[in-house]
Amino acid sequence: YLYVSEEEAIKKAKEIDGKIEKNEELKALSGIPVGIKDNINVKGMQNTCASKILEGYTSPYDAHVTEKIKQEEGIILGKLNMDEFAMGSSTENSAFKLAKNPWDLERVPGGSSGGSAVAVAGSEATLSLGTDTGGSVRQPASFCGVVGLKPTYGRISRSGVVAFGSTLDQVGPMGKDVEDCALLTSVIAGLDKKDFTTVDKEVPDYKKSLTKDIKGKRIGIPKEFFGDGLDKNVRKSVEEAIKVLEANGAEVKPCSLPLMDYALSAYYIISSAEASSNLARFDGIRYGYRSKNFKDAKDIYLKSRSEGFGDEVKRRIMLGTYVLSAGYYDAYYKKALKVRKLIKDDFQRVFKEFDAIVS
Repeated sequence: YLYVSEEEAIKKAKEIDGKIEKNEELKALSGIPVGIKDNINVKGMQNTCASKILEGYTSPYDAHVTEKIKQEEGIILGKLNMDEFAMGSSTENSAFKLAKNPWDLERVPGGSSGGSAVAVAGSEATLSLGTDTGGSVRQPASFCGVVGLKPTYGRISRSGVVAFGSTLDQVGPMGKDVEDCALLTSVIAGLDKKDFTTVDKEVPDYKKSLTKDIKGKRIGIPKEFFGDGLDKNVRKSVEEAIKVLEANGAEVKPCSLPLMDYALSAYYIISSAEASSNLARFDGIRYGYRSKNFKDAKDIYLKSRSEGFGDEVKRRIMLGTYVLSAGYYDAYYKKALKVRKLIKDDFQRVFKEFDAIVS
């Protein structure tokens, strides 16, 4: 945790205890402790994105997802550590603290939502929220042995979430099991008029769908996911999981996603380009860190951003600015968008034949 709302959490817990004693009707999350990644706004709590440039900033409003959690009487314990502005995969890029893997303190918890995974794995929260741009919920969940989900883009509002890569960002739940994640997803999903990318579709009861068996379901195994770089213990775990699927009646067959080798390159170009635009708003003028040694307005921008942002954030802003510049836009950014479309087409082709893929 980067911030703990102890008094407010205890107050809310006592209110729920009172409802239970009076046998009053409870809501979906009544009394359940929830931790929130520090780039998702919670009214009255700090929202630093684990960056010096936002140190001391307190949010005056709730993000749509935290508002929904409060409506269902979840108890928000505080704000969780992360890689600065969600840029990283180990939580080592936080400007404030290191997060450690609760199963082995010599190892990282993954990132960028490392604090969200650690809180659940270490029983410091029953549920947590992270954000996922390029694996930032799924990867730390895997590293810490919990369940993490990146929902379909548009299913959950990004209103009140500090943007990194706007066409890639999604809020995602973490829990100790699939049922917990299904519960939290049902609470936070749905249309939000403040976010035009959200989809106006009925939110199903995700927990109910967990009772269905998988007999006859077609499961694809992409050969590209099982190359030379795969750790032998990870390979063994995945193969055992595949056997469980087969034993429960699933039809498992190989498939191919030939363009996956280009996915990471396209991701870095697109996300860095969007980040360079999104992070332009942090200028040392309106809020957050401001350098004390400046000569003029231009110097405020230059020094505040140079001193306030960490190395990884500055690297990605520079890369994003480069690929958006007039001489390189077509060669890099435009080409990356085309590659993303081709990768999407690859997945759609595979999903015409299979219900799910195993990775």
